[in-house]
Amino acid sequence: MKKMEKYSEIQKRVEMYRTGSITRRELLGSLITLTGSYAAAHLFLESSGVAATLISQTEAEATNVSAETVRFPSGQVQMEGYLVQPKSAGRHPAILVIHENRGLNEHIRDVARRFAAEGFVALAPDLLSRVGGTGSMQEQRDAIEAIGLLPVYGVLDDLRAGFRFLENDSAVDSQKIASVGFCWGGWRSFMLATVEPKLYRAVVFYGSSPDSGFEKIQAPVLAHYAQWDNRITGNALWTEKEMKQAGKQYQYYVYPETEHAFFNDTGPRHNPEASQLAWTRTLEFLRN
Repeated sequence: MKKMEKYSEIQKRVEMYRTGSITRRELLGSLITLTGSYAAAHLFLESSGVAATLISQTEAEATNVSAETVRFPSGQVQMEGYLVQPKSAGRHPAILVIHENRGLNEHIRDVARRFAAEGFVALAPDLLSRVGGTGSMQEQRDAIEAIGLLPVYGVLDDLRAGFRFLENDSAVDSQKIASVGFCWGGWRSFMLATVEPKLYRAVVFYGSSPDSGFEKIQAPVLAHYAQWDNRITGNALWTEKEMKQAGKQYQYYVYPETEHAFFNDTGPRHNPEASQLAWTRTLEFLRN
């Protein structure tokens, strides 16, 4: 298939998704076939700008949410993020959705939409904004390398800027702003709790724990770990001990026969049963 024909077919599949003819999973599957790989499919979505507005009409109507790309300052840096809000009136609890080391991709956008469908205002910041944004990366490995070079406290500053953005949103209950992070973002969700005293809850999906600073945490923390993710899951008992000694609330679950990134339904390690259970537990924790 020639390049222009392939691009035309990709655009056709995107439009089919937007009108509800195919599901998101079917869209991603067809893009992987057309582009040749999982990484190439996501790269197309990001670099083409399609992903920034990707939400089907059927999905929007069924879940009663609206989505848009927003910008907000973090010091001298202009941040971008994906903001999804329930269309219902009133103030809502809010979530900072912190992406993995692949950057702000369609999987994370979908997680944000799922939170919004459950009644939360969800903001997924693009933490690669400091270096041009996820969409500027030529390859997935470029995003991974760029993320590895980001300053730890610069990222935390950017997350706190996202927190302030949500605080000032008229649709948000400013007393109930939480964070949920995955992998690379899981550690940042836990770390955010050490530097943002107003954080309402922190959720960690297969992310590392801070080395110190537990005494500064005000928010209860919930963590989800995979049984076969030994390097990260092995810290759960130590983390529980440190949090208990600091007088903090910490609950964790280890999901049997799962691997790192089991919640990512676009990846090869996805475990549907564990994902659903972790999702249910997360919602219950955030609503308490």
